[in-house]
Amino acid sequence: MCGVFGVWAPGEDVAKLTYFGLYSLQHRGQESAGISVSNGRQILVYKDMGLVSQVFDENTLESFRGHLAVGHCRYSTTGASTWQNAQPTFRPTADGSIALGHNGNLINTAALAEMVKQLPSDDGELDIHARDLESSTNDTSLVTALLAHHPDQSLEARALELLPQVQGAFSFVFMNENTLYAARDPEGIRPLMLGRLDRGWVVASEDAALATTGASVVREVEPGELIVIDEDGLRSHKFAEPRRKGCVFEYVYLARPDATIANRSVHEARVEMGRQLAREFPVEADLVIPVPESGTPAASGYALESGIPFGQGFVKNAYVGRTFIQPSQTLRQLGIRLKLNALEHMIRGKRIVVVDDSIVRGNTQRAQVRMLREAGATEVHVRISSPPVKWPCFYGIDFATRAELIANGLDVDEIAASVGADSLGYISLEGMVEATGQPQTSLCTACFTGEYPIELPDESLLGKHLLEATLKPSTHGEALPVFNNP
Repeated sequence: MCGVFGVWAPGEDVAKLTYFGLYSLQHRGQESAGISVSNGRQILVYKDMGLVSQVFDENTLESFRGHLAVGHCRYSTTGASTWQNAQPTFRPTADGSIALGHNGNLINTAALAEMVKQLPSDDGELDIHARDLESSTNDTSLVTALLAHHPDQSLEARALELLPQVQGAFSFVFMNENTLYAARDPEGIRPLMLGRLDRGWVVASEDAALATTGASVVREVEPGELIVIDEDGLRSHKFAEPRRKGCVFEYVYLARPDATIANRSVHEARVEMGRQLAREFPVEADLVIPVPESGTPAASGYALESGIPFGQGFVKNAYVGRTFIQPSQTLRQLGIRLKLNALEHMIRGKRIVVVDDSIVRGNTQRAQVRMLREAGATEVHVRISSPPVKWPCFYGIDFATRAELIANGLDVDEIAASVGADSLGYISLEGMVEATGQPQTSLCTACFTGEYPIELPDESLLGKHLLEATLKPSTHGEALPVFNNP
């Protein structure tokens, strides 16, 4: 998850462009938000916990003047959900400063932490590298510290030297006072798009953010590519051979339905997943309903293919965010109860097919089935547009231990009984992959198959808190100049 955005556009209000870009990427992260802006002389960073609209107001955005900005909305995987771990991260360098936003999750954090520890100190005091290790527990701070140390080379050269040593999923957008950078891991696990403004360039996690800010889509940032944008224009470097393994879960759930990934419409892929579900798991029923919003395209596809009428069986509270990405089980359960209500007049006396995108822990589906029973459904048949999630993701999705996954240890009939459904059908792996329009060799399906495209380090280093064992907690604040809300 996480949303990243960057813009280089002299003469434009880059802070507001970044704000609107992050607003359109809010579905990718709801825990914190931040924007860094450069006026050519210094970088100012403003970030805080909360939604984009909660962190920024008109006065804050008006105070940011510059030609270059980077923004981030966070969903935590590595590192606690705290202000110290909000992004963009900021570090001074020998000739200025750097701010960086990261979408993804790194798997060689222990090695990167050791590299940071080996960086020479410029003076006898506790230097920025030591503070980097003590003040935060996220992989992004390590990369920022390593990029910031380039006393005898440019930041561009330093990035080309460092990026091949970074392992895992990363879509980086970073900046110094005059230049915007964007880089994507060789596997291209997380999306990253390049767009063109009349007077500049934009990079963003999804093309919806380009459309929102008035930028036209140019292309994807390629796997293994570093893009550099400054007053001399745009230049591209290939720091690694591409080994495309895009996350299939982007098509299933993560991306907005109006996104395009690898030239495939996410909405069209989800509709086709629903059609395939109807072919693989038909059932006699009176109504097909989606779990809004992410289940809606697949439900429409199921209805089209099966001939069963499509209708709205749930009303969603528009002011409740995605329950899946809440950082604790307590908040996730509360979110489920607040999020949906059943439409009793649509449900009562009917056999219902309810279509959702995935089952991870099972709590959401259990609550949904209970609501439908209480609303008078005579039968509830659950259909899921992804296969059973059986393996943890180490590339940026927060279901990090196998113990959390309901499909680990239970078969389909047992899961159906656990959530209270009359029947349960998961789309096949082959059916899901075919709907994406991509060859399976170009997709990461590790959460379904356990086949990880990037070799993982020792198992003792894996899990939700990859860094906690190597980084020491502290009360040190973020490096200045950074300003947070009171």
